[in-house]
Amino acid sequence: MTPPPRIVFFGTPEFAVPSLRALLASEDQVVGVVCQPDKPAGRGQHVTPPPVKELALEAGVPFLQPAKLRTPNFAEVLRPLAPDLIVVAAYGKILPKSILDLPQYGCVNVHASLLPKYRGAAPIQWAILRGEERSGVTIMQMNERMDAGDILLQQDTPIATHETYGELQARLAERGAAALMEAIGRLHTGTLTRTPQREAEMTLAPLIKKDDGRIDWTHSASSIARMARAFNPWPSAFTQLDGKLLKIHRAHDIATPTNAAPGTVMATTEAITVATGDGVLGIDELQLEGRKRLTAAEFGRGSIKAGTVLG
Repeated sequence: MTPPPRIVFFGTPEFAVPSLRALLASEDQVVGVVCQPDKPAGRGQHVTPPPVKELALEAGVPFLQPAKLRTPNFAEVLRPLAPDLIVVAAYGKILPKSILDLPQYGCVNVHASLLPKYRGAAPIQWAILRGEERSGVTIMQMNERMDAGDILLQQDTPIATHETYGELQARLAERGAAALMEAIGRLHTGTLTRTPQREAEMTLAPLIKKDDGRIDWTHSASSIARMARAFNPWPSAFTQLDGKLLKIHRAHDIATPTNAAPGTVMATTEAITVATGDGVLGIDELQLEGRKRLTAAEFGRGSIKAGTVLG
């Protein structure tokens, strides 16, 4: 394509930042950025701009923060920017047909899974929750269905045994940016191919809610350990200790049978171990409400006793 395409970028959180940064460093023209409105964040609930907006401000790129894409017709707001291509990375809302049809080369999405597996808002968390050994990124041609468009390019990567959601997300964000630039490069040379998704292999990754992190101690130690990884840093796997919220940030399963009731603390010396419905959970890092995050060895010194029942 000559001249370089005019690109409008849709994205909001930290995951989208590497993709926007890569586009800004390329010869392509980023003529506008669209992100969600500023929102309250943190303990003080101060109104905070999303990471993508901060990068747009730093780069001097015009940005828009519509509350809605359909009313008024946001496509007409974008039309003067004359985009040849729209790139989407974790924007957080579904694009209507009026926007999908606007650029001549359509809209492409940077999605953090190996589609058709894990379509939806939380693909990284669900991949960890379900014990997947591999994840990856997909550059997809968008259509009106959620994450169902043709695959343009994919890159996979193993999920490390103790890798958390936050750690894997950071890796996939960088990998997604590299895959995006490779796909746009192929678009330049006319070598980009489209492969329809295999619908029979489709799985969903619905939005994670805060209460999803509540631990059911009758579940297996392995599934609770995956929860701790999948919900780190948000919403955290959590339980109750003496009426206070107890977050478990890192844990591992121990293939040891036990007759203790699920949720019973078994030992607190070198490590904190807890009986579950199947096996024993070894807690590595945890945090009691109102206190800082501690290792199990630090926390176990007088804060919790064997025989205590969690939950």
